[in-house]
Amino acid sequence: MNRVDLNADMGESHGPWKMGDDEALLNIITSANIACGFHAGDPDVMAKTMALAAENGVGIGAHPGFPDLQGFGRRNMKVPHDSLRNLVRYQLGAARGMAAAVGAQVRHLKLHGALANMCSADIDMARACYQGALDVDPDIIIMVLAVTKQEEAVRELGCKWVGEIFADRAYNDDGTLVDRALPGAVIHDPDIAGPRILNMVREGAIITESGKRLETSIDTICLHGDGPTAVQIAKSVRSCLIEGGIEVKKFQR
Repeated sequence: MNRVDLNADMGESHGPWKMGDDEALLNIITSANIACGFHAGDPDVMAKTMALAAENGVGIGAHPGFPDLQGFGRRNMKVPHDSLRNLVRYQLGAARGMAAAVGAQVRHLKLHGALANMCSADIDMARACYQGALDVDPDIIIMVLAVTKQEEAVRELGCKWVGEIFADRAYNDDGTLVDRALPGAVIHDPDIAGPRILNMVREGAIITESGKRLETSIDTICLHGDGPTAVQIAKSVRSCLIEGGIEVKKFQR
């Protein structure tokens, strides 16, 4: 592979409470996953973040999550599949409306937090969420955690999709993310994150904590925006990729 997209979750501030440095990240990434108000964000933050993304030529994505502001969408919830479909439809509809208001367009969708993690292990749950999105926009590009049940679901649905890996998260041998509660689950050192990702992109594979190699299509790399070294990690990943001969560019489908 000689080209890859960089994405980050953003628009996660709420009222006077600020989360992350969206302005700095928008100078580094090529795609933005913007919170839809359920796990984070609010209408004002959505509008501002989408306008900034459009000004920077960054692709805009809806980032729906569980209705869990207090837990930042990272607590598991048991939700019937019909409600999951509506949950995603509702949040994607809000994102599309806000994007249109600032002269932009939502081109992709990526699930957030616990909702994403649960869908990476449960194909029926993933299918319900993605079908909800496709009901609203049949042409939307679904961003999935590579080699998980999320990828199986989009392959079954026959929709447009891209495979994602994480710059700052450790992997289990089945392709799922190591639980955040465990030591080493989150990578905070930019000097480790950049070379690690370049190696995975060159290999065309996720390299797990045990050293196992999971071959996959790496279309986009997630750079989290809410950590203390988030911007430094993003800069490290981008510079390592470019110096390694990999073009950083918005994904196309």
